Amino acid sequence: MSLPQRTHSKTRPTIGINLAAGGPLGAIYEVGALCALAEALEGIDFTELDVYVGVSAGGFIAAGLANRISPQEMYDIFIANNSSQYQFEPEIFLRPAYREYFRRALSIPELMLDALWEFITHPREVGLLGAFMQLSHAIPTGLFDNEEIDRFLTRIFTSQGRTNDFRALDKKLYIVATDLDTGRSVKFGDRQHGHVPISKAVQASAALPGLFPPVEIDGDHYVDGALKKTLHASISLDEDADLVLCINPIVPFDARLSPHGHPNTRDRLMRGGLPVVLSQTFRSIIHSRMRVGMQHYAHAYAGADVVLFEPDHGDEELFFSNVFSYSDRENMCEHAYQHTRADLRRRADELEPLFARHGIRLSRSVLEEDRYLSAKARDTYQVKQETRPQPETPIDRLYYTLDLLDHWLHSSRES
Repeated sequence: MSLPQRTHSKTRPTIGINLAAGGPLGAIYEVGALCALAEALEGIDFTELDVYVGVSAGGFIAAGLANRISPQEMYDIFIANNSSQYQFEPEIFLRPAYREYFRRALSIPELMLDALWEFITHPREVGLLGAFMQLSHAIPTGLFDNEEIDRFLTRIFTSQGRTNDFRALDKKLYIVATDLDTGRSVKFGDRQHGHVPISKAVQASAALPGLFPPVEIDGDHYVDGALKKTLHASISLDEDADLVLCINPIVPFDARLSPHGHPNTRDRLMRGGLPVVLSQTFRSIIHSRMRVGMQHYAHAYAGADVVLFEPDHGDEELFFSNVFSYSDRENMCEHAYQHTRADLRRRADELEPLFARHGIRLSRSVLEEDRYLSAKARDTYQVKQETRPQPETPIDRLYYTLDLLDHWLHSSRES
């Protein structure tokens, strides 16, 4: 099988961006990271790229960028809530799915009759417990109502010259969801699915099973696009992108790499109970798949550059935050902004020539300035930096030093 080859007859490079899943916290992280990139990279407008690909929460952000909503505007609308045009209330995404509850409740009498008949006619084969397992069909498929995602984005994308129609955009936008009945990934925005409203595609891509009900589109049901892959960078590469910028906000936590931790940090995963264990498991699975994909892209798409931005694996503050909490969104967005700026400084020697190949300049002077997204976020961020917990006892300090040394050795091996 022959690998895709890059053409060199373009007058300018084709640039794509892929934004991964991550729930509300992931979207907040991506906004902060984008604000940092938009400031530090000269010669690139994040609302004028060639290809946008979003998965789940990343679809929310990608659709906004494709509709010419800049990272700073997203910060004003979704994070700081100081937009004069749109009033964003995060609670609207956490309203109970009453319609789903009611629909499932109506099915209980029929399910009860079916269960009784099954037990009466096949008592030995089925048993009482087996017969009444049919009542599990009455369990709602999601806790929260995701219809508001469609309604809210429709209001934004049908105002001020924007569009809710993939086909009306002057660039390519793909929102990835998973077909519940087949398990395959579906690209909303391609020729087959271009008629689906952008807002509805985002709703489908973000329908995390258990939290949000599947979304019905043209008779099929769709759930979270991250069930198959978290980035889908191959979509941009298949569009002949020369440079693909990727932001992945969800990584597994590694207590050995926590620069401010101590031995007790390792116990926090077990002490966090089932939710934390499941979070770590989920993160490890999807991140492992993503890493395999990134290695494949390096060989399969000769001449294309794929640049990934993501949190540190030892980032306690991000990992132990509530993935579905909006209450601390300004602080977490600032956290992502500052981390991305630090990441750009650390990788400047590597990234500067890479970006230059695509007509982009990495501004080191901007990265060296003290910048913050807002005065409020600056004050909170500085206080947190000054009051980070330090190891207290001599043995804790020893473990802290050893963990820090291990962190440096691990980082040097990766680079």
